[in-house]
Amino acid sequence: MTEANGRKADHQIDPIFLERWSPRAFTGDSISEADLFRLFEAARWAPSTYNSQPWRFCYARRETPAFDKFLGLLSETNQSWTKNAAALVFVVSKKSFTPAGQQAPIDSYSHSFDTGAAWASLAFQGLKMGWATHGMGGFDHARAPGELNLPEGHRVEMAMAIGRKADKSVLPEALQAREKPSARNPLTQLIFEGGFPRG
Repeated sequence: MTEANGRKADHQIDPIFLERWSPRAFTGDSISEADLFRLFEAARWAPSTYNSQPWRFCYARRETPAFDKFLGLLSETNQSWTKNAAALVFVVSKKSFTPAGQQAPIDSYSHSFDTGAAWASLAFQGLKMGWATHGMGGFDHARAPGELNLPEGHRVEMAMAIGRKADKSVLPEALQAREKPSARNPLTQLIFEGGFPRG
């Protein structure tokens, strides 16, 4: 068994997987471009189908004009705590790729899946560097493509806040009770030898 961060794994794993979680309380500290690019560099080395690398990242560091624009795309609840983030990022995937030796692009079945691998790589690199990350689906899905000048054939997958973790007292009262690492469903609900059970 592995225990860390008030969590317990059913099987022995590296503690980093229990140490990573998604806080909302941030200090308001800024992040340097060098630190932010280290996170993106980790994401760049994620695995992908045919090495197609469909992930793209639109970012805004705090105290820049783009930060307020990105903040305005988030849901009202998410704005209430992401205003203290060091950076806001929109994670985008490219829905097609051109296989090696071919001229024409083809649809990518796994563009979202592969981009998720890049996001996970970024999150774990952040943890190693003392930066917390929190992914969000709560943003204006209709407005985001236009505000981000999204090229055709791309999809906005999620928004992400990056920051230094702060005490939960900086959060609105309604969010303070939720500021703790979450549990996971039992492994027995997630894995099926030979396929899903019948009936």
